[in-house]
Amino acid sequence: MSTVSKPFDPNNAQNLIEIEKQFAVKAVEQAQTYWNLLEKVDPKELRLTKIDDEIFEHTLATFPELAADGHAKLIKLDEEGMKSAAGKERWRGFIESYKKKVKDYNFGSLIRTDARQEYGESNTIFVTRIQFYAIEIARNRLGLNDAAHALAQAEAAKEAAAKEKEAEAAAKEKKKRG
Repeated sequence: MSTVSKPFDPNNAQNLIEIEKQFAVKAVEQAQTYWNLLEKVDPKELRLTKIDDEIFEHTLATFPELAADGHAKLIKLDEEGMKSAAGKERWRGFIESYKKKVKDYNFGSLIRTDARQEYGESNTIFVTRIQFYAIEIARNRLGLNDAAHALAQAEAAKEAAAKEKEAEAAAKEKKKRG
């Protein structure tokens, strides 16, 4: 006896906790990878896709308010504006235009709401991958991630110094016992 499966309808799909956890893990891994890139590469030199130029130009043409007031709305994202009915409608066409151009364009990604700070519970929202690219490419090109770059480098230096200190303490302990 064979059963015929119905086409997948995302509007009626159940949220399976294991699937949600897997998406969350992927989003966190991507955020960590991006933060590590910001530490190691000057943001102005960072390329996130093969079509960064196109995404950058399209973003500023579609959302001219991101260029106003010294790029204030790129530095500090307006989550309410992005996720309002009107905001979602504005982003929908932009997002769908990358369906055939950017792999996983609509996968979930974490983005910092304030470009001057690191990822954290109060500085992170969930967006689509192409929204992440649009915002972060613009932040990088316009020098708005320079503070994050310096912050990431400072954190890495502190971690390296702490590891070095631990290694020295372990070596002294070993020598004592030795």
